[in-house]
Amino acid sequence: MGPASELMSERCCSRPPGIRILESNKRSPVSFKTYQAIVLVVTFLAYASYHATRKTTSIVKSVLDPQSTDFGLKFSLLRSNNTNESTGNRKFSWVLGSGWAPFNGSDGTALLGELDVAFLAVYAFGMYFSGHLGDRLNLRIFLTVGMLGTGLFTSLFGVGYWGNIHSFYYYLVMQMIAGLFQSTGWPSVVAVVGNWFGKKKRGLIMGIWNAHTSVGNISGSLIASAMLNYGWGWSFVVPGIIIGFLGLVVFLLLPVSPESVGAGGEEDECSSPKKNGDEEIAEPLLRPETIFEEEKAIRFIEAWKIPGVAPFALCLFFAKLVAYTFLYWLPFYISHTAIDGKYLSSETAGTLSTLFDVGGVLGGILAGHISDRLDARAITAASFMYLAIPALFFYRFYGHVSLVLNIALMFITGMFVNGPYALITTAVSADLGTHSSLNGNSRALATVTAIIDGTGSVGAAIGPLITGYISKDSWNAVFTMLMAAALIAGLLLTRLVITEVATKIAESSSRGHGAQESAADV
Repeated sequence: MGPASELMSERCCSRPPGIRILESNKRSPVSFKTYQAIVLVVTFLAYASYHATRKTTSIVKSVLDPQSTDFGLKFSLLRSNNTNESTGNRKFSWVLGSGWAPFNGSDGTALLGELDVAFLAVYAFGMYFSGHLGDRLNLRIFLTVGMLGTGLFTSLFGVGYWGNIHSFYYYLVMQMIAGLFQSTGWPSVVAVVGNWFGKKKRGLIMGIWNAHTSVGNISGSLIASAMLNYGWGWSFVVPGIIIGFLGLVVFLLLPVSPESVGAGGEEDECSSPKKNGDEEIAEPLLRPETIFEEEKAIRFIEAWKIPGVAPFALCLFFAKLVAYTFLYWLPFYISHTAIDGKYLSSETAGTLSTLFDVGGVLGGILAGHISDRLDARAITAASFMYLAIPALFFYRFYGHVSLVLNIALMFITGMFVNGPYALITTAVSADLGTHSSLNGNSRALATVTAIIDGTGSVGAAIGPLITGYISKDSWNAVFTMLMAAALIAGLLLTRLVITEVATKIAESSSRGHGAQESAADV
């Protein structure tokens, strides 16, 4: 048996444990379409859980650092009814609205901003290495380790509540290590989905699939808000347990590529041998030389040189700066802004903020569908970023007028902010990771995805950090920063937009010329 046959045999026998059990119960191989369905569902749940654990910090911010008057009033009322206070038991004497040292001091907002930037800086730094490793390791194992690690250190942050820990450095270290494990998620899930789905309708499919980001944010917000009344520690521990459980699901079920399970086209090639005389042989999925060519993962510098990677990566830097400022600070902003003359509680603000992500779901699907129909990723992404500018302006200056107007403007803002962010991190990354310049090498997906999202995550770290400092003086300055970032994000795609427009004009001219020739022939 030759090297190619040995490799195919190894791949055919490398099915995840859960898939083997499923096949043994069905007494038949899993179909290609079933594999695709499993990949979409498992990766959707996996990355939704990543975002759920990431979102909890934004919900708990207003509880750790209560500065508005309604928090002080709530604290006074709850404190008077707190039976633990009379016993002198400080460990469980915390009540909603009392804050948590060291975040309830005058520099609490800045400290919370530093936690965000520490998490995102390590996340961005780790992303580059995760993409590099993801193209060289078993993505199923790699993703499982990342999810279990994320769950552990997210939970340990919450353990500070029961441990009565008030050291800023404890929470800083927990956030940094959690950020490192979080960096394993995105390159892995995009690479797996890219392995199973071709370019046709990729924008729409991945736009719908990318709803996991908003679903994760929404579920994280709702879970964290619901847990606050039982102690803010539960807001971290419960999402941590959930992502750990889903990490085990990934280990049991996730097929990382058709080759890894011997599935080719619409059927499982390993289980569908073709006869050659009296001898049965398995038709190889790819030619031997192609199999060995695929094993060579692309180098980091080579990935940067792929046409389109640099401008989209830099665009995402500013797009994620806007998106993640909302991710980490929107509940805080809502709870500290009088809407129709009233301040909302932290629980209500956290729940209300989910409407931004609901708008993001629609935005991601629209951006993907439009870019598929136009076959123009850059035009679509740039247009959404430009439209985000007036949406941000109206939300800041008119969102306080009434709750209904706040909800409507928040939804629209989420649609335009998250639309291009979703498009670039999914369909664009998958397109560039399988670019024609790679000559069919599919081992670049995780690396390209990591470069684009890693660069974006640097912006994601800077936005929340700056917000933590300047929001104390003026939220107008924060929104001015966000509008400027949206403008720059759109401008960075100008060259690609011009190229796409020129291509469309050339195609239209060619079709017109062809129609004229056909008419002349008649």
